[in-house]
Amino acid sequence: MKRFPKEYARDCAFSPKALELSIGYQAGWYFIRVNRRVDKCPGFAPGFSSGFDEFELFAYSPDGRLERYPHQP
Repeated sequence: MKRFPKEYARDCAFSPKALELSIGYQAGWYFIRVNRRVDKCPGFAPGFSSGFDEFELFAYSPDGRLERYPHQP
């Protein structure tokens, strides 16, 4: 949320309401994918996407560190 301008804070498309989490587990690591789902906001059609597979990926290590995971969408 930090990367969006503060004046967008009241807009559903730039709020936590428009986020969806997917969590996976492999070899002791959790991988958290944060998808931006503006279609969950009023006024957007179901399945609407504002970009090409916009997401952020994080890795949570067995020792409790949470780090942004480098990826190429």
